[in-house]
Amino acid sequence: MKRTQMLFLGVMTLCLAVSAFPKEEKAADFTLKDLEGKPFKFSEATAGKVVILDFWATWCPPCREEIPHFNELQEKYGPQGLQIVGVSLDRRGARDVKPFVKEFKVNYKMLVGDYSKVIEDYGGVVGIPTTFVIDRKGNIISKYIGYVEKEEFESQVKKLF
Repeated sequence: MKRTQMLFLGVMTLCLAVSAFPKEEKAADFTLKDLEGKPFKFSEATAGKVVILDFWATWCPPCREEIPHFNELQEKYGPQGLQIVGVSLDRRGARDVKPFVKEFKVNYKMLVGDYSKVIEDYGGVVGIPTTFVIDRKGNIISKYIGYVEKEEFESQVKKLF
């Protein structure tokens, strides 16, 4: 990624946008590799679960701030059917993300993303973090661009249980 692209994404993270999806819009299915290089098929791994799907990067300050919130939510609501999935957009992939996951004790599924069809299928990611809340039927309920407080995600999740 070019420096100007990184700067643009960093600036975009300062803005918060929330979109509700009034009509049912299915979350796009995809397969990406986890940090061990194993394929993760989104639809199979998240079937019947409430999902928080987060596009992020280790170098993004607002993304880093959300990680402890996601850890707390996964721990609290995972037994009830919440699955948080992080899609890292770091240029060096697992090499950058593995040490980060260890340091921050990330307790949810982490995938290595890229600027490919997955991004396009989710309407393009113009800023990070970009986070989707998805119901048990696989419908996108909301989309957030920028940092979001834990309480907002928790409210969304509770409504879907």
